[in-house]
Amino acid sequence: MASKIFVRERRKVEKGEKKPRFRIVGVSGGDLKIYVKHIRKQELEQLAKSTGAEVVYIKAEKKAKSE
Repeated sequence: MASKIFVRERRKVEKGEKKPRFRIVGVSGGDLKIYVKHIRKQELEQLAKSTGAEVVYIKAEKKAKSE
């Protein structure tokens, strides 16, 4: 079974901000330990490439503003 890294976009990051945009939700398979909560897409792709893992992007539902 191939390793998978599950990530979602952070909620409080605006487009164009210089902050890491993704949050790691979980890791499946393999012997991989990740010590950060927030990560940039480029760092995530390098990590996946070097470990042979697949990155799974989870779609987060956006709540409608209640009136």
